[in-house]
Amino acid sequence: MRAVIAERTGPPEVLRVTELAAREPGPREIRIAVAACGVCFHDVVARNGTYRRGVEMPVILGHEVAGTVESLGSEVRGLQRGDLVATTTYSHLCGQCRHCRGGHETSCPERVFLGDAGLNGGYAELVCVDADAVQRIPAGVSMEEASIVACTVGTELNAVRDVGRVQLGDRVLVTGAGGGLGLHGIQLCRLAGAFTIAVTTSAAKAARIRDAGADEVIVADKGGDFSGEVRRLTNGHGADVAIDNVGSPVFGAVRRSMADDGRMVLVGQVTGDFIFINPAQLFLRNVSILSAKGVSRAQLADALDLVARQRIRPAVEDVCPLEQAAEAHRRVEAGLSTGRLVLSPLKS
Repeated sequence: MRAVIAERTGPPEVLRVTELAAREPGPREIRIAVAACGVCFHDVVARNGTYRRGVEMPVILGHEVAGTVESLGSEVRGLQRGDLVATTTYSHLCGQCRHCRGGHETSCPERVFLGDAGLNGGYAELVCVDADAVQRIPAGVSMEEASIVACTVGTELNAVRDVGRVQLGDRVLVTGAGGGLGLHGIQLCRLAGAFTIAVTTSAAKAARIRDAGADEVIVADKGGDFSGEVRRLTNGHGADVAIDNVGSPVFGAVRRSMADDGRMVLVGQVTGDFIFINPAQLFLRNVSILSAKGVSRAQLADALDLVARQRIRPAVEDVCPLEQAAEAHRRVEAGLSTGRLVLSPLKS
């Protein structure tokens, strides 16, 4: 099979297309003929060495996959060859621990993040995952759209609905608003009836962000303090919920933007930088720090249903062949893409 591999961490040039032997699926696995795979910022930080947990070199990156079931392991039930499926962001979960049984499978101690562990990721013609790590793609949803649903819509659904508990009338701050996560988080906040303030560093993305449903858009310098503008736009109240898709570079500004009893939901981290805070700045105002890590199978099913019913529009900016993986990484790393870039082995 053709695949994009990285043999070491480094710049986008470490990504190269090569021919590899296809892996056979295990007893409870399926092998997917990949039609589309999203390019996430997680892929960028795994490739450049910022993120190292669970990353094994050489690696085939890619955890946002849609395709056709090509072969099945001997113990697989409920799927058949030719089924159109989209993956969660994990290739394996135990399914038996208290986290899996309690609906928090993204904390499973056996979890394997798809595309981080060796030569089994979505930047390839074939990929193997557990049979219960996929959902069927509903009618009317394209492969390119389906490929990005788990990571972008599903993770933000986790953050907005299940962790942040956004309610009608809440004032919600969304950072990284022009990226793949942010654009879908804004759409979900709109569905929830929130007043949504979006933050971006790119004035060129402001119109697209408003089109996604943001009530207000703040264009801020990188590392700038936008909290004063958030308070002005909320008549001094601050944000009831923050969906933070950026992490360290904006943490201070997000904290200063929060209302009393506010909920900060951490979703993304684009650098390896640490932050320093005085805990009193949080507990004296009863501000909670929460996190939304990945997407469960149930959340993926809900996210695909929202897309199928056209309540959420997946933001696919461009579809590129595998040979353009390095260029796609350059665009994502530089913040030049609005929404998601997608790689397809079927595109030449």
